[in-house]
Amino acid sequence: MNAATFHAFNTIALIGKYQSREIAESLRVLATFLSERGVEVLLEEDTAAAVGANGYTVASYEMIGARAELAVILGGDGTMLNAARHLARFDVPLVGINQGRLGFMTDIALGAMIESITALLAGKFSREQRFLLDAEVLRDGEPAYRTLALNDVVVNKGDIGRMIELEVKVDGELIHVLRADGLIVSTPTGSTAYALSANGPILHPSVPGIAIVPLCPHALSNRPITVSDSSTIDIALLPPHDARVHFDGQTRFDARAGDVVRLVRSLHAITLLHPPGYSYFAMLREKLHWSSTPRH
Repeated sequence: MNAATFHAFNTIALIGKYQSREIAESLRVLATFLSERGVEVLLEEDTAAAVGANGYTVASYEMIGARAELAVILGGDGTMLNAARHLARFDVPLVGINQGRLGFMTDIALGAMIESITALLAGKFSREQRFLLDAEVLRDGEPAYRTLALNDVVVNKGDIGRMIELEVKVDGELIHVLRADGLIVSTPTGSTAYALSANGPILHPSVPGIAIVPLCPHALSNRPITVSDSSTIDIALLPPHDARVHFDGQTRFDARAGDVVRLVRSLHAITLLHPPGYSYFAMLREKLHWSSTPRH
């Protein structure tokens, strides 16, 4: 067997944003590149339905979890979030190629796709783990809804025009009764997303913390707070208010007065792979335009 056929990854799944023609073309280019180097390519089934299977193996997320050694996601952070939520229980490493607007998690630029994937195949990459939240909505003490969140869980007022009232506890101890448009509970991964726009803190991925960020609170003294990632966070929806609960901005649940949203760190985590030269702080400087040259 030729030495060139030995790779760090021999079976790679490709997952893309389905509505983008540009991503469809990039997927075809990448699939051809990998196949020509002896790598088995699995195309996620919805991706394949949008771009065509072209002779590659079409795979469900369960099949990807069982067979893939790496999953490459082409799109923006939303595409990465969706894939991560499906694959978290399988421990398949993920790498993101950014074709969205910001790309805090999909950190490989499209123009560097082939170069970066070549480095990954050669074993040149760094690993980074990101934890998720186990989220459940309790109704009369019984689970009414359960899911995972990699970025954040948001409790908000939904369609109503008035504030809602929430009782927030950490490990059974009252933090505050909050009157606000809602509340964001964010992982470090999600701290550069919605929570950041609500003046929440940026948490480095290595920080073992969870940020609790009020949304437009009635009292200006209600400030964001970061608690331990070992905490249990309970958010009780006080009568007479109903609310809507969003998980990573991708799924939602309509909660009723009296429901409790309970959040704990999940046993599942995802592993992100980064090509040589990746720096979290360099990414922040680029995406948030820190240290940019002033205009004269």
